[in-house]
Amino acid sequence: MGNRRRAVRQVSSVPETFGSRVRAMRVAEGLSLSEFARRLYYSKGHVSRVETGAQAPSPEFVRKCDALLGAAGELIELAGEAERASRPIAAGATEEEVWVMTMMPDGGGAFNPVARRDVLLGGMAVIAGLKVSGTGVVAVDAEAQLIQHRRLFDAARDLGQASSPDVVLPMVVGQAQALRTLAAQVGGRALAKVASLAARTAEYAGWMAQESGDDEAAAWWTARAVRVSGVAGDDFLSSYALVRQALIAMYQGDGAETVALARQAQERKTVPARVLGLAAQREAQGHALAGDPDGCMRALDRARAWLQDPAGMPAGPVIGTSQVADPVGVATGWCLYDLGRPAEAASVLDREIARIPHGAVRARTRFGLRLCLAYAASGELEQACRLAQPLLAQIVQLGSATIRTDLRKLAVVLRRWHAHPAVRVVSPELTAVLSAAR
Repeated sequence: MGNRRRAVRQVSSVPETFGSRVRAMRVAEGLSLSEFARRLYYSKGHVSRVETGAQAPSPEFVRKCDALLGAAGELIELAGEAERASRPIAAGATEEEVWVMTMMPDGGGAFNPVARRDVLLGGMAVIAGLKVSGTGVVAVDAEAQLIQHRRLFDAARDLGQASSPDVVLPMVVGQAQALRTLAAQVGGRALAKVASLAARTAEYAGWMAQESGDDEAAAWWTARAVRVSGVAGDDFLSSYALVRQALIAMYQGDGAETVALARQAQERKTVPARVLGLAAQREAQGHALAGDPDGCMRALDRARAWLQDPAGMPAGPVIGTSQVADPVGVATGWCLYDLGRPAEAASVLDREIARIPHGAVRARTRFGLRLCLAYAASGELEQACRLAQPLLAQIVQLGSATIRTDLRKLAVVLRRWHAHPAVRVVSPELTAVLSAAR
């Protein structure tokens, strides 16, 4: 097969387009246009338009072609996916900038950067955390307060499984400031414990900010978590911050950047095994986006070995998901879809979702929607629509920007089969959910 591909490539010196390369590889494999379209679960007309350049291919179409033709990422690279530039990731606030959470009379809110000088002139120093009256080591029962703060933090994470980040983020931001105030009143070993929980709180605020669709605020809070963790001696959070940045790159469809950031997070072997495992899992997802199945499976194997290490969990709140029984299992299903193998992805995700607690609404919705995508891409339209229907109300409730990314992909896939009875039933509500999000 490799020799035939090289022969096809030498036929003309004209620069290849994605469509012309797909056609050449399809012909070399002896596949008719009709048979190729059938295997892809796309219409013959759609494939023809892509091959002739009359229609731009979607990322899902590119990955399915790459997988079906055994191109090992060649088609993905040709389509430009592997080189897609990621949006700049904020490096965090400088000494001249602070971020302030503002609340509106109608219940809305925003998290915005404000110049330090403007905050001081506006008399908002206490809100911004620049000055807290009565700071200094005082006699406080830090242990008792920490118990209560840990309960509040765990409750916020539980709430985050079923509520919009716009509801949860103000609570977490407030707790982060309260812990900052407490840290100024204690010393010694108590300070390290307070700083550790403050760092985890800031890290979770970063995740909620990303879920709200604000990548800049997510990067700011993650950078803050890294700084605070230095006081606590939790240096591993600097590696986990790279895992969080890799997640942002992944949702932007940048496989190469996802892999690079995840590998960087794995360079320091003093990092707890759980963080290494989460980094390897993210690396696998980057390889899947780039169409590298071998690299993907090797990274998943490393992730499983690290995440199963009984001594690999750092002290304190769980880093990463605490609701998914087998993170590598759902990641495998996720990767199989991005590798253009939707039927296999559906089989894996169907099994793994059944193991996620029903109370973990955010996790079940995230992977449930990915399961719908896998079924739709496999031609199982009735099953995809049946599973999608109950998820739509939950998507509105959760207000997750990352989940909506997959919802938009599902809408694109279903649009190709707009005349199908099941699609006609679910399309109005799906469109309404996407319109409400915009």
